[in-house]
Amino acid sequence: MLARLGVETVQVRLPAHLEGLDGLIIPGGESTTIGQVAQRWGLLEPLCTFARAGRPLWGTCAGMILLAKEVLDPKPGQPLLGLMDLAVRRNAFGRQVDSFEADLEVPVLGPVPFHAIFIRAPVIERVGEGVEVLARLEDGRVVAARQGKLLATSFHPELTDDSRFHRYFLQLAGESARAAF
Repeated sequence: MLARLGVETVQVRLPAHLEGLDGLIIPGGESTTIGQVAQRWGLLEPLCTFARAGRPLWGTCAGMILLAKEVLDPKPGQPLLGLMDLAVRRNAFGRQVDSFEADLEVPVLGPVPFHAIFIRAPVIERVGEGVEVLARLEDGRVVAARQGKLLATSFHPELTDDSRFHRYFLQLAGESARAAF
């Protein structure tokens, strides 16, 4: 999606790869494994420093879990960045076969609903002070939030043809990223 928007991307595997980046997306996958690999390669503290320096960080699905201060059903040994004042529940909608799609009202993206794809998705159970709820399911459960330049989504915007969430994230990255539109 970022390449489609004309943004140059790099894969971050080591702390040195963070240098010069305007923003970072922590993707979906398995949150415990992502956290343990980040810990093993010395990325946890550099990621926190990156975010505290005012650079935007976006966690989608498993990435959202890593950004949260609290996981209500953590796996043993699950490292967290603890950057967003959120409490999340892993696999809140069930197993892989319970994956689903839903149209979400996301006012920051405009009046057209955003078609979201949820795959073994977490949900935000609690938001702290300073956290803006961006989207909820029809039943009221929170599935997207922002705290400063930190963005969290329960779903996978990259699996759609709709680039609005990616554009929104790029706006958080500032002028250098906006020039890529």
